[in-house]
Amino acid sequence: MSRQIVTCFEDYQKARISFVQNIATFAERPQNIDALKESGVMLLLKPLITDPVPSVCLSASLALGRLANASEEMAEAVVQNDILPQLVTSLKEQNKFFKKSAAFIIRSVVKHNAALAQAVVESGALESLVSCLQEFDPGCKESALFALGYIARHNGDLAQFVVDAGAVPLTVLCLQEPELTLKRVSASTLADIAKHTPELAQVVADSGGIGYLVPFVSSADTKLKMQATACLAQIAKHSVDLAEQIVGAELFPRVLDCLKDSDASVRKNAATLIREIAKHSLDLAKYISDMGGIPAVVAFTNETLGADRLPGVMCVGYIAAFSEALALKVITSKGIAPLVHCVVTEPADYLKAAAAWALGQIGRHSADHAKAVADEGVLPKLVTVMVHEKATDDLRAKCKAALKAIIGKCVFLPALEPLLLQPAAPKEILKYIVEQYAKVLPSDVEGRKQFVSCGGLQRIQELDAAAEEGSRLKTAIAQVNACYPVEVVRYYTPGYKSELFQKIEEFRP
Repeated sequence: MSRQIVTCFEDYQKARISFVQNIATFAERPQNIDALKESGVMLLLKPLITDPVPSVCLSASLALGRLANASEEMAEAVVQNDILPQLVTSLKEQNKFFKKSAAFIIRSVVKHNAALAQAVVESGALESLVSCLQEFDPGCKESALFALGYIARHNGDLAQFVVDAGAVPLTVLCLQEPELTLKRVSASTLADIAKHTPELAQVVADSGGIGYLVPFVSSADTKLKMQATACLAQIAKHSVDLAEQIVGAELFPRVLDCLKDSDASVRKNAATLIREIAKHSLDLAKYISDMGGIPAVVAFTNETLGADRLPGVMCVGYIAAFSEALALKVITSKGIAPLVHCVVTEPADYLKAAAAWALGQIGRHSADHAKAVADEGVLPKLVTVMVHEKATDDLRAKCKAALKAIIGKCVFLPALEPLLLQPAAPKEILKYIVEQYAKVLPSDVEGRKQFVSCGGLQRIQELDAAAEEGSRLKTAIAQVNACYPVEVVRYYTPGYKSELFQKIEEFRP
């Protein structure tokens, strides 16, 4: 009789193991999630995650984690069915395998939204997760770091909870571990914390994170480089002081080598990091220039397409904005051509807008800078993009600002001719062009002749007929007309030829 009881118990145990393993396997496929949800599998798994048989417990945790990972509704069910307290207990009292499984479930729950992450924080899981960072097992630390990073990434308040739980110093210690995967996850978690506010980024810096992250920029491991550059960019973006700390940790020329990396994500993150440093001050922009950063960023911008191009475009604009010398360095590094290419060929309006803004930053400094930009045929292209019917308001605003800045400095009148004669040029741009002619023509005899021969004066008279009285355009047209004899102006006025023919018909010799 006792033998039969033992056999029945063994069969029952095998059945439980088979059940949870099958559920874990089914949960791997997204198409099975709805069926598992409708079958009420969550309530069946709940008691099994504390089963005395380790294989049952681990398989049940794996199944639960996969279900929560695949569906926000299933993640909410984990919270609603009071499974979180059991997970917190597992994190505190069980061995490393149970802790890894519990951390995996928590990570799968919190990834979906801030409300679920807040529920996990309120359950007391943070302290238990942080305690896992002191475990000897690297896998246990990695699982806990994933969960902490997923909690912190949602908003600054949740990230502050993670910091208050003491996670940052222990995460920095994990950067020093020999395991590559642990280094990667640690860098990612620090980025999730630092991205929200200057104060949180300062906590990471004060814990020594920068000193360990910067050497990883030269790592032979692609994923570690990617995570390190991303984390440093999240720190650098907040303030001049943080950016200077990163530069002072000998970031250059390491990061410039990353711009030539074979991995697209590494290249993009490196360009983003340089951009976040360059935007803060003239001194940092000059330092980047002195280290050979401008040609490197221009080359990156020239060789990259799509969304990955954005940090390079903006970096060029930030650097050029600070001074004439830096803008000239961008010009001599052939930095205008990739920006023009971006304006003309990129389908995304936000990329076109960024490139237009950068061109404006280059051309706004002096007549020489404006001429260098205009010589690339930029002005008519900006107008074409600006007046496109599908252009966003931001793109139109950026193009208008760039045109105003470049035209306002351009004294090389042949560069303005295509823009003046372009039928699509809107009035808000034409007024800047005519005002520029009004400034230059009075002292330029050859310019006045060329203006007539190219059809500019005739175009001015056409604009005069449609301009509103008292407007800036009307005033600028009057100033241009004052540069010519009255009979010349009358000759090119619309309708004047008809008057002449009428006089011929009426004339009696």
